[in-house]
Amino acid sequence: MAVLAAVVAMVLGLLAGAGARPAGAAGGACQVTWTNNEWSGGFTAQVTVTNTGAAVGSWTLSWTFGAGQRVTSAWNAQVSQSGTAVTASSLAYNGSIGSGGSAAFGFQGTWSGSNPVPADFAFNGASCQGGSASQSPTPTPTPSPSASASPSTSPSSSPSPSSSPSGSPSSSPSASPTAGPTGCGGAVVCSGFEDQSGSTLTGDWTVAAPDCSGAGKVAVDTSVVHGGGRSLRIDAQAGYCNHVFAATTKNVAAVGPVVYARYWVRHTTALPADHIAMVTMADANDGNKHLRLGGQNGALQWNRESDDATLPAQSPTGVAQSVPLPVNQWVCVRFAVDTTRQSMDTWVDDRLVPGLHDDGVPTADIDQQWLVRTTAPRPATLYLGWESYGNGADTLWYDDVALGSAPIAC
Repeated sequence: MAVLAAVVAMVLGLLAGAGARPAGAAGGACQVTWTNNEWSGGFTAQVTVTNTGAAVGSWTLSWTFGAGQRVTSAWNAQVSQSGTAVTASSLAYNGSIGSGGSAAFGFQGTWSGSNPVPADFAFNGASCQGGSASQSPTPTPTPSPSASASPSTSPSSSPSPSSSPSGSPSSSPSASPTAGPTGCGGAVVCSGFEDQSGSTLTGDWTVAAPDCSGAGKVAVDTSVVHGGGRSLRIDAQAGYCNHVFAATTKNVAAVGPVVYARYWVRHTTALPADHIAMVTMADANDGNKHLRLGGQNGALQWNRESDDATLPAQSPTGVAQSVPLPVNQWVCVRFAVDTTRQSMDTWVDDRLVPGLHDDGVPTADIDQQWLVRTTAPRPATLYLGWESYGNGADTLWYDDVALGSAPIAC
């Protein structure tokens, strides 16, 4: 993975450094920080725009792709392309930027031949000062901690999922469903990975990479477990195309009408600001595009592959309705997905997460964006693992996984 970092600033002349490009004329409306994460034929870009002029209530950032790049999807902005001209427009929750304030968005695209950083940004139609771009060395991947070392108990500085998020959505979250027995007898998937005899997945589980694979690894572990003598270990690497998952070989396509799931997970690293996914399921009602449970801006979120909608919205208010995951301790995550209507809920250690509550009634900052699509999801597969769309590496374990048509307790 080549990592290209460009800082577009209000300066004159050339900035020293490898691959530096000339700056434009004095004056400008914005400053742009642009970080590419590339792989063969594709890339994601994380963009931060700082308003160096007067406060605005909405914004557009435009630029030209001169090397044939094409935008395929975006998040935290509406990004459109006509020929070589690209425009990113603010959404309802991030349009207001005071003087000196910033907004961030990202997108995914394709390229061939070369993928240079744009040099002609304009903010609300006013030219931004051109800056420079420098090729940064590819960072050394963060080493994974040894599985043989017993993780410590949760440090006091770790965020606690039991704390109540600030604010509350206008609709009342549903109460936790009546949970079944602590075990998962009768569930289609009921696994503590005790059927695995070696370090390589066999039988009810197999290694999978729904999009593409790279440096990520999956293995059966015996040194860090929640129950029994085995767990699933994921050595998760940052950067797109390092996706790795364990996929159940069980047929989950007919589970319902409500799909209930439970798993225990243990992280060594806090959720990153960039978008990651940890649980992904092909949605038979959405062209088998994936319904993904992961994180962004340091908190849990649902993400829909087909249109990149999120639950909750990635506004400050929306993110505050979700929760982070603590590190170095086992956490129970449960979710319920109704296949007959738009209705979803997620619990962390048996506490309902308000921001992950979809009741079919649009609520600003929570499920308003999610409900643009009215068809209920129909999970048809179950993958546990990690995929990063920018920064975000971790070592994590899954254990005591269950999925079925009845509620399953922690």
